[in-house]
Amino acid sequence: MPKIYGQRCPVAKTLELVGDRWTLLLVRDLLDGKRRFQDFLAAQRGIAPNILSDRLKLMEEHGLVMRHFYSDHPPRAEYALTAKGRELGMVIGALAAWGSRHAYTRARLVHADSGQEVRLGYFRTDTGKRVSGKTVRLSRGSRPARRPRG
Repeated sequence: MPKIYGQRCPVAKTLELVGDRWTLLLVRDLLDGKRRFQDFLAAQRGIAPNILSDRLKLMEEHGLVMRHFYSDHPPRAEYALTAKGRELGMVIGALAAWGSRHAYTRARLVHADSGQEVRLGYFRTDTGKRVSGKTVRLSRGSRPARRPRG
């Protein structure tokens, strides 16, 4: 059952959607090409079938995955990430990058074609220019914060 934090914060609201024990691991597996219930069960040691079923239903309700039936008798479904779900790829990448530096150092995030290590970064939406993470903050408004003129 997802936790409800009751905070007006995008981090807390996001954790209410994807912060349980299995959801981001399922997103990771979907990004890696897994599509079927049995594939998820095999990949996720320790997840009970009823929990997996509940997580997939929740992910569908929140618009993260789409379900497509490929068999009627017995009913069998494949799952695919929606555009909203695919955007979580950046979150998975950020967790993988952090984890490869601090939690599981035998892995690293690399470019599939060259094998070269990659970094994640912040970029301004108006110019595309890269900015330092030290200069990024959360703005709690509907409009971007503006610097005072003077």
